[in-house]
Amino acid sequence: MDVDSTLIQQEVIDLMADYAGVMPEVKEITEQAMSGKLDFKQSIAKRVGLLEGLSEEIFQWLKPQIQLTPGVQELILAVHELGGKIGAVSGGFSQVLEPLAKEIGLDYWMANSLEVRGGKLTGNLVGPVIDAEAKATALKSWASDSGIALEQTIAIGDGANDIQMLECAGYAVAFRPKPVLKQYADLVIEENSLISLIEKLGSRSG
Repeated sequence: MDVDSTLIQQEVIDLMADYAGVMPEVKEITEQAMSGKLDFKQSIAKRVGLLEGLSEEIFQWLKPQIQLTPGVQELILAVHELGGKIGAVSGGFSQVLEPLAKEIGLDYWMANSLEVRGGKLTGNLVGPVIDAEAKATALKSWASDSGIALEQTIAIGDGANDIQMLECAGYAVAFRPKPVLKQYADLVIEENSLISLIEKLGSRSG
């Protein structure tokens, strides 16, 4: 599953931008990217660049700001009870996702890594950018690692950056999605809860 506005209710980069005083600029770039009007790699580079100079203490400040989407804990439990695995892949940041993933019991996680030097963000990323293609690759890799056929996988996302991941999955879920994503979905969830997905799991586990 996707992270920002899917696993969690917030867009982490928006929280960071608000803290840094560059919210309007970041919000505009985010909307263009999520609507498919701007290449993700270009958009993430622009947004991260605006965060240059922020103290790494921002990650401690973020923790209490982040809330799980209703139904996430129940979904993780249900997947594990059925013998499945659950992972999160994000165009957001590993400094936020990794501790959260360990806390809530995810089996896999992957996200972009912000470069930090001298206790401050440099405005750059380290390593490969997690874009739409990387999300799809993560799904295939984790399914293979788990011995789960792609036809038995479920992908959950909300924006254009999730299209390739949803196309790869056996069952595609668009969660409170941008209009561009709906055509790729087997299930569209408009309410702010993932509980309704749990009843679908049994039919995917056979």
